[in-house]
Amino acid sequence: MDMAIILSTLDATLRLSTPLLLACLAGMYSERAGLFDIGLEGKMLSAAFAAAAVAYLTGSAWIGLGAAVTVCILTALLQGLAAITLRGNQLIAGVAINMLAAGLTTFLGQQWFRQGGRTPAVSGDARFSTITLPFTEQIGPIPIIGPIYVELISGHYVFVYLAFLAVPVTAFVLFRTRFGLRLRAVGENPKAVDTAGISVTRLRYQAVIITGLLCGLAGANFSIAQGASFGNNMTAGAGYIALAALIFAKWRPVPAMFTCLLFGFLNAMQIRLQSARLPWIGEVPVQAIQALPYVLTVILLAGFIGKAVGPKAGGVPYVKER
Repeated sequence: MDMAIILSTLDATLRLSTPLLLACLAGMYSERAGLFDIGLEGKMLSAAFAAAAVAYLTGSAWIGLGAAVTVCILTALLQGLAAITLRGNQLIAGVAINMLAAGLTTFLGQQWFRQGGRTPAVSGDARFSTITLPFTEQIGPIPIIGPIYVELISGHYVFVYLAFLAVPVTAFVLFRTRFGLRLRAVGENPKAVDTAGISVTRLRYQAVIITGLLCGLAGANFSIAQGASFGNNMTAGAGYIALAALIFAKWRPVPAMFTCLLFGFLNAMQIRLQSARLPWIGEVPVQAIQALPYVLTVILLAGFIGKAVGPKAGGVPYVKER
């Protein structure tokens, strides 16, 4: 295979795995705290709409990003209110967030912009540009190393670098800090944490806020970086794939990164294979190729994941004893 094709495929893999990785790490915080988060899809969708709408109205991608993170945190807090304070069913609360986001973004998009639920396209300062890393001109002519640095490492949106930087940060926070120890303890034995005089509710809300922050970044990546506008249900199940990746990685940051890269690679391959003809098969229907990432999700969860045991207190509202 040509070197240019390999680099192009790997470059697309990094771009396509970025929102999955951000959402996967977001879900890791909430689920490590004992909150099963089905609402990743809805939070990303609401953030994508807020980013595109505000970036278009203000002409600033950074203001759009701020709006995406703010809306996403508020959405996450709404889910937290239902699941933590009101002690509702966490799965139902997540599904409600997904349904609310899908309907409300389409409704507001139609009411505000009259484009069938879409937002107008953004460009210029209203959309993030790719980042060219230093010394690309000097390193570029070097054989093998140069093309890898220029084509694969440099030239991505800021969200790509933030996503992969978030992996070691998450690993450090969860496994090397007092906050991370307490957060994981809340997901395993909240009663013991409460007995030690630590607020279970406060810790779970802190996890929810971090989840909203990371999902806000993922949503903004869809609409004002990787894309140039918001479209109906543009996340296309990425939240569910991120949740599957989280379970497949058994709630650990580094395996989560490689799992998201696997899904991103398969997604990049399905884009490339749409115009290819396979030996002895011929032209494969586009719909069959597009289904590959979702088929992989089912296969991995059904047969290759092994025994994945989540946090013991996950999905169970904590009731403080009087």
